[in-house]
Order: sequence, then C-alpha cells, then structure tokens
Amino acid sequence: MASRKAGPPDGGYGWVVVASAFLVMGLTAAVLKNFGLFFLEIQSHFGVPTSTTSWVTSTTIAMFHLGAPVASALSLEFSQREVIMVGGLLTASGMVLASLDLNLPWLYVSMGVLQGTGISFSWIPANSIVSHYFVRWRPIAYAIASSGECVFAVIFSPVFQWLIEAYTWQGALLIIGGLQLNLCVCGALMRPLDAAESTVEKTKDGLDSKTPKKKVVFQCSLLRKPELLLYIVFAILAAAAFFIPPLFLVPYAHSLGMEQYWAASILSVLAMADLGGRLTCGWLANMRLVRNLQLLTMIVSLLGVVLLLLPISHSYWGLLVFSSLYGYLFGCVVAIHVTSIVDIVGLEGFDSGLGFFMLFRSAGGFVGPPAAGWLVDQTDDYSAAFYLSGLCFITSGLFVVLVDRLIERKKASASDEIEASLDPLNTK
Repeated sequence: MASRKAGPPDGGYGWVVVASAFLVMGLTAAVLKNFGLFFLEIQSHFGVPTSTTSWVTSTTIAMFHLGAPVASALSLEFSQREVIMVGGLLTASGMVLASLDLNLPWLYVSMGVLQGTGISFSWIPANSIVSHYFVRWRPIAYAIASSGECVFAVIFSPVFQWLIEAYTWQGALLIIGGLQLNLCVCGALMRPLDAAESTVEKTKDGLDSKTPKKKVVFQCSLLRKPELLLYIVFAILAAAAFFIPPLFLVPYAHSLGMEQYWAASILSVLAMADLGGRLTCGWLANMRLVRNLQLLTMIVSLLGVVLLLLPISHSYWGLLVFSSLYGYLFGCVVAIHVTSIVDIVGLEGFDSGLGFFMLFRSAGGFVGPPAAGWLVDQTDDYSAAFYLSGLCFITSGLFVVLVDRLIERKKASASDEIEASLDPLNTK
C-alpha cells in the first residue's frame, strides 16, 4: 500500500506551536516596545544627551532587522526549534550582561547587538513555523500568535516600571533576562514538522528515507522590480517612524509632569489599541473592499496626521486619546504591510521579497530614534520627535501610492496585450 504523504496538520500539535509562538512574541517584541521605560533611567545614570541614549534602542532595532535573513537561512539549514533556542540564549545573555552596568558602549553591545540578534533569531522562526503547521487556519493562527506582542506589552508596562523602582534599572534588566530564558523552552516545544513526517514514513515503510532539503534560492533579481524598490523606500521611512513614539511617549509624559505609573499606563493602552487594530484591519483586508496597497496608504497617512497632532495634548487624557489612535492605526499597518509584498512580487517571490524588505528596513529603524533624539536635544522639546515621526509616515505613504499605480498600470498593460492577442481570433 502506498504511503500517504504527510502534510500540514492544520491543528493538533499545531496549536501548541501557536501557543509557543504567542509567548515568543511577548518575550521579544513586547520587551522591545517597553524599552522607553528605561530611557530616562539610562540617560540620567550616564549623564548623556537624548540622541546618545537613543542609539541603544536603534542598535537593537537594526540588529533585529539585519538578522532576519540570517535567521531564515539558519532555520532552513537546521530547524526553527534550534534557531529559537539559540535566540533565547542570545536574548537573555544580552539583558544579563547589560545589567552589569559597565558603560554606555557596553549597552550598545549587550542590549543592542546581542538582544537585537536574539530577538531576530526567535521572532522570525516562530512566525515561520506557524505557517508550516497551518493552511486553512493560517490567518487565525497568525492572529493568535502575533497578539502575544500586544498582550505582553500591556502586562510588561506596569511590571517593568515596578521592577525599576524596586530593583533599579540594572536589577530590572537582570530579571527580564531571566524571563527571556523561557524562549529556550518555547523553542523546545517547536517540533519541526518535517521531522514528524519522516517519523510517519519510517513507521509505515520500515525505512528511514530522508527527504533531501530544498536549496535556499534567494531571488536577487527581484531588486530589478521598481515596485519593490519603491516599497523598500516606504519600509525605510516607515521603520524610521515606527519606533519613535513608543520610545519618547513616556519621557514626553514625564515632561508634562505626569507620575511614572500614569506615564507607563499609556504604553499599556497603546498595546491594547494595537491588538484591536491588527484584528480589525485583518478582517477588513479579507473583505477586499479596497486593494491592500490603497488601504495601507490611507492608514499610514492617518497615522502621520495623528502623530503631528499628538503634541497638542498636554493632559493625561488627551495624550491617552492620541496614543490610542496611534496604537490602533499602528496595529492596522502591521496587519497588512508585510502581506502586501505578495501583491508586488507574487507568492513565489514572497520569501525573498520579505528578506529584502526586512534587511533594508533596518536602516530606518537604526537612524530614526537617534535622529529624533538629536532634534529633542536641539529644540529641548519632545514634540519634535513626534513631528519627525508623523512626517516620515506621510512621506512613506506617497511611495505606497506610486507602488500601487505601477502595479495597476502593469495589470492594465497585461490585460490589453491579452485582448490584442485574442482580437484576430475573434474577427475570423
């Protein structure tokens, strides 16, 4: 009897994988989102300008993006389980070494390079393995897994603030590093699907026939596509703007005279709004009322306007409203800006396109926070950081418009060519 080829289970142990990915999102991206709570503590401890302190976060963000292609290649060469466990060790090591409080350049290496690389090695494979376990339920599985970032961001905001007050920022980093060791546990639960398939084949046929691994083919030719190049420019500008508000919201709230816990609660509300935006926009995109790129243009433009208006709020409730709007719209962007790559390069070029997207986007994430910090130092006003972020978002939206126009023009041209080829047949 012919052996049945094992495929994605679309459930079963896959939900354990989703739960593990949920925790991975929380212990990586959610921690990165709450780095703003340590900003003033580190700045006052070392007595350095805002722009100098910003390099800690920007280095982490840059390493997170730069490590993405490497994490993908290693996952294909070995397995997601192994890469996530290595990522957990790197992430925890970065936080523990940062707690030693040697000097500021030491933080660039520990919290920046080690933490950023560890986050990349954990986050990328966790997203990848979910797609291997699901086909029919993939959107729901992704929604549940990615929501870990938002749920943990809500929890971590007051917890981190309490840790800083109880154990100082150095002690808080040490405890967070201990928590992030649980990434190794999450990785251990990520059972590679191909290993499970080979076990099934071995028990059925009595033979240990290993399926040869596919060669990783990175399609560099995609960089010849003007649509992808323009979308990469959008990614760089958007990344420059993405990480500025979470980093400067708490310092801005402190400058308005708000108490620490009130300021920290803003990040929790922002995270809840982010979760709502992801779920809402994912559902709206599935309805296909408008093209993904059109929807992305509208959301990014609105996001820019909200950030330009945010500095007019000088009370807790006013700041909470604008932060909630920012969080909601940010979640909407996250829900569709990666999947829109399929519209540009097709499904067959998605993996390579995503690699280029993440790789070049690192430039924006690396430059954005320090540039905002420099503006704050020059103007002595945190409002400048939000103005820069808002302008970057609005400008990035213009490039999405150009991408959409190019794609629609190519579709129209292809349609005209098909009609022209059919005309002689119809006239005969």
